[in-house]
Amino acid sequence: MRRRRLSLVRPISHVVFDMDGVLLDTERFYTEVTREIVGRYGKEFDWSLKGNMIGRPAIDSARYLVAALELPLTPEEYLSERETMLERLLADARPMPGASELTAMLAQRRIPLAVATSSNRRLFALKTARHREWFERDFAAVVLGDDPRVRRGKPAPDIFLVAADELGADPRRCLVVEDAPAGVAAAHAAGMQVLAVPDAGMDRERFREAELVVDSLAAVSPALLGL
Repeated sequence: MRRRRLSLVRPISHVVFDMDGVLLDTERFYTEVTREIVGRYGKEFDWSLKGNMIGRPAIDSARYLVAALELPLTPEEYLSERETMLERLLADARPMPGASELTAMLAQRRIPLAVATSSNRRLFALKTARHREWFERDFAAVVLGDDPRVRRGKPAPDIFLVAADELGADPRRCLVVEDAPAGVAAAHAAGMQVLAVPDAGMDRERFREAELVVDSLAAVSPALLGL
């Protein structure tokens, strides 16, 4: 495990989890289908691009990708094709290492949990189809990217503030678990602390503002979280 600090700055009472790449191993599917799409135009998709897209609203990421690679299609066309391709993959999403064990441990300690994901309702249902018992058991609230209360996507704080409101929590006592720089920025904008668990392909320097950085949720202990 790699971490920059031995403890959080403030005690926590609630935890808010991002989903893709944190709870569920879905980011590889997004990478796979995007590589296939851009490859048709002789382009390459790697973490130098994905690192600027991950965690953001789909349309914002699509606009960035289309512009960065000068693709001969609109952001909307890219998203439509991507979603069709994703449908056959997302139902096979598996938990990230240590994710279900961590949420179970927190729930047992009576720490209320929420999910705050940029995924829309349809994709959320696909991703969690095999994990409904887990999500219903451990999470008191789920806030999705198409929730009308989430007016701005990450790195704006909206989704995390809505999650805190759903939990009845003081944002300053919330810990956010994220894998994206945009998510770290959003959590801090909401006044929350961050435990970052970046993909191995991401530059760790992009997470230098997070209170804690670990390589896997399997390495997170109650002591690390000050519990």
